[in-house]
Amino acid sequence: MKTRYVAQLLLLSAVWGISFLMIRIADVAFPPVWVGLLRSATGAAFLWVVLLAGRKKLPPRRLFLWLFLVALTNNALPFFCFAWGERVVPSSVAAVINGTTPIWTLLLSLAVSRTRAQMHTILGVLLGFAGVAIVVTSQQSDSAGATGHQQLLGAAVIAVGALGYAIATVIAKTKLQGLDPIGLATTQLSLSAVILTPAALIGPHPAQIPLASVLAVLVLGLAGSGIAYLLYYNLLVHVSATQVVAVTYLLPLWGMFWGAVAHESIAPIAYAGAAVVVLGLVILNRRPAPKPALQEA
Repeated sequence: MKTRYVAQLLLLSAVWGISFLMIRIADVAFPPVWVGLLRSATGAAFLWVVLLAGRKKLPPRRLFLWLFLVALTNNALPFFCFAWGERVVPSSVAAVINGTTPIWTLLLSLAVSRTRAQMHTILGVLLGFAGVAIVVTSQQSDSAGATGHQQLLGAAVIAVGALGYAIATVIAKTKLQGLDPIGLATTQLSLSAVILTPAALIGPHPAQIPLASVLAVLVLGLAGSGIAYLLYYNLLVHVSATQVVAVTYLLPLWGMFWGAVAHESIAPIAYAGAAVVVLGLVILNRRPAPKPALQEA
């Protein structure tokens, strides 16, 4: 991989990694549904500019049902779940739980294709979930006076968001192949904003809005859901999908890093748990060695 693509990969992982901290900061002023709505709307506005300037194509209308489902499971649901869960769960823990996304994706793919899991797959799944369990049970946060039960509930809600990402990935791979990536991302975020708007209007509204929360939402929308998409799809064009998977390994580490920068209470054993998650992901994505070809005499 060329140096500039390595730099883009690191930048992408850092931007997505800091998104968990931005969600926590946005939670200070905005209800969870509003965090998801503002993130979707800001990201969609940015991508509409990119789409129109680059004369990209929107997906065909006949795919509306699948586009709606992907927007629901890849944007609206996880954006809300992460914002809700991070009211009581540190951003660093949320980042590690997000590391279960490729695990859920693989399990769903195996279920859909009715394929039997290989031994290294089973080991990777077990290590991934074990690492997450270590991080979740070791958290020392007393966020908003949350009890241990409330923190476990928050972690479970975040896990539902990660599962949503996985469901969207499986749908996109089977039903939305071959579409322009910018058009697809623009449609997803736009539909997500439409989905979340009624709930935001009916539910509680933000009262006092500090500048930090506004800036956090802008970072989430413009960087985490706008620029990050452009970096991601640019990398897919120039490097292999296997190399882009490295972002998955880096997100839990970046999440722990940004959490430490923000002075979150992180137990030492939580770092070991994050390392176990990354090890599980590496094993999960290991490609079996090709069998040697038979040579004719």
